[in-house]
Amino acid sequence: MDGTSLAPIPSRPSASEAAYVALRRAIVSLELPPGARLSRQELAASLGVSQTPVREALIRLGEEGLVEVVPQSATRVARIDLHQCREVAFLRLAVECEVVRRLAEAGDADLVGRLRADHAHMREQLAAGDMAGFSIGDAAFHACLHEAAGVGGLRALVVSRSGHLDRLRGLHLPQPGKPQAILAQHAAVIDALAEGESLAAEAAMRAHLSGSLAEAPRLRVEFPNYFS
Repeated sequence: MDGTSLAPIPSRPSASEAAYVALRRAIVSLELPPGARLSRQELAASLGVSQTPVREALIRLGEEGLVEVVPQSATRVARIDLHQCREVAFLRLAVECEVVRRLAEAGDADLVGRLRADHAHMREQLAAGDMAGFSIGDAAFHACLHEAAGVGGLRALVVSRSGHLDRLRGLHLPQPGKPQAILAQHAAVIDALAEGESLAAEAAMRAHLSGSLAEAPRLRVEFPNYFS
């Protein structure tokens, strides 16, 4: 490195990264619904950036399969691909069932205490009708488990592949009884961890991760324009 001069890297995210994060959040939350036409000029104006970072963000989203970038034609939000949903569900089951199995065997009382406190907060958010906060709490539950198992980096990988499945879950979440089912499934995982029951923890996690995919045929009928 002798003689090499490197400029300091700014701590704030680049315009391209900020545009990517904002657009991905809007797509995954269904604020930008499947099939929506995307104008680089309009997106740049809304985000307060030039068109270049928007173009770069759309390319990244296209690589994730969340945006269809067609040269000389309209760019649109990709419709939900059930094949990709099944693939990432398989990945999540493989990773997260192993995560809770190891955590149950390890027996971490502090982790169980944190999870119970977070679970109580999610109940409060549901009672208050704060579904955005509830969804964030659900994601934080899974991130906490990954970190506790020492595989936090895998959480980032799973999230990067989960755009289609997360949108399917976004359609499922408002359905009657779904939030209550999530709370019950979280509680079952936490109880199994507290008791050191690895098989019960795996079974509870498997049930938790399989609900939305099982509802996919019905949701496809209810929202036909959202699916490929």
